[in-house]
Amino acid sequence: MDDHALRSNLIELLRGGQAHITVEKSLKGIKTEYRNIRPKNRIHSIYEEIEHMRLAQEDILRYTLDPTWKSPNWPDGYWPSNNDNLTDEIWEKTVSNFFSDLDELIKFIGDSSLDLTTQIPHGEGRTYLREILLVADHNAYHVGKIVQIRKLLDNWND
Repeated sequence: MDDHALRSNLIELLRGGQAHITVEKSLKGIKTEYRNIRPKNRIHSIYEEIEHMRLAQEDILRYTLDPTWKSPNWPDGYWPSNNDNLTDEIWEKTVSNFFSDLDELIKFIGDSSLDLTTQIPHGEGRTYLREILLVADHNAYHVGKIVQIRKLLDNWND
């Protein structure tokens, strides 16, 4: 089977810009002072959302590729534990690492020698395709949350 179209569609889905905006656009123009503000009780900050996305994406990617990977404890291991002193360096590292892992996943999808519909050998019956779709779904959901947070903070320009 020629699965070029499937691989291309998966990459488009991960990059965004089709049915939802891209991660890049959701983060573009955020005022530094708004990165770590929770606009309302029980709503995360923009930093908490992107760091959560990074942690979850990293876990799914490493789980998929590395049989020795140990996932963090839920839920604490999937959210930043201390963000009281968010610096530009911490923010930039989070964003950079998120995109680095996303690029690694996209490169993985492009490996035509791998059948994406096969089960991951150590994956408890899960397929590579399932894990890729999980990342895409999770990222799209949290990109939407970032946009909503920015709107609540009056820091969003369509």
